[in-house]
Amino acid sequence: MEWLDILLLEPVPKMSGRRNIILANEEIYHVFNRSIAREEIFTRNREYTSALNLIEYYRFPQKLRFSHFKQLNTETKQIYSQEYKKLAPLIDIYCYALMPNHYHLLIRQKQDKGIRTFLSNFQNAFAKYYNLKNNRDGSLFKRPFKAKRVTTDEECLHISRYIHLNPVTSYLIEYEKLKSYPLTSFPLFVKDAKNNFLDTKFILNLAGSIENYNEFVSNQSDYQRRLHTVKHLVID
Repeated sequence: MEWLDILLLEPVPKMSGRRNIILANEEIYHVFNRSIAREEIFTRNREYTSALNLIEYYRFPQKLRFSHFKQLNTETKQIYSQEYKKLAPLIDIYCYALMPNHYHLLIRQKQDKGIRTFLSNFQNAFAKYYNLKNNRDGSLFKRPFKAKRVTTDEECLHISRYIHLNPVTSYLIEYEKLKSYPLTSFPLFVKDAKNNFLDTKFILNLAGSIENYNEFVSNQSDYQRRLHTVKHLVID
């Protein structure tokens, strides 16, 4: 696609700081990062909508920056979308939560350096968007991001619950509002809603059904205060 050459995605920069964990293909990780100085960055509809669009887009290898992709005409955008969605994804995403100054993701790496590439592209793109909208300069997220490997099905269920309950246990919302709260993936689980990038079947299969998972989460709505089951997987 020679006509795209001038819009090529910039190379992924090196992540500064030491990393004590190997990110391996086909392994599941709880991934977390926070904004610098705990600045609140996911507070308005336009911010979390942009973040979710970027997560969806950069889940795949890309030749175009998302900002350039959006500027394509409708026909060209459709052609490019069809092409990149034929590629193997960098990661699979099982659940997420966007908190005011940080995010949580439960993801499986599918390609070498998939998590690193995905997060670098997502964070850089969101930082450029956020800085432009808020007349701000400089880095937005801390480096390096944090990741913990999830080794069993039981751990996977517990950490998904922890991620989904983050807004409740941080006293942002009451549990009753979680099923419609747009900053976590929980509504996609309990409503069995269609989405463009989230694999809900994996977690729901572990739970047995939508009803079982809903009960599993609701029975521990104060779960963050009793973290002994997965405290080694929690990153804050």
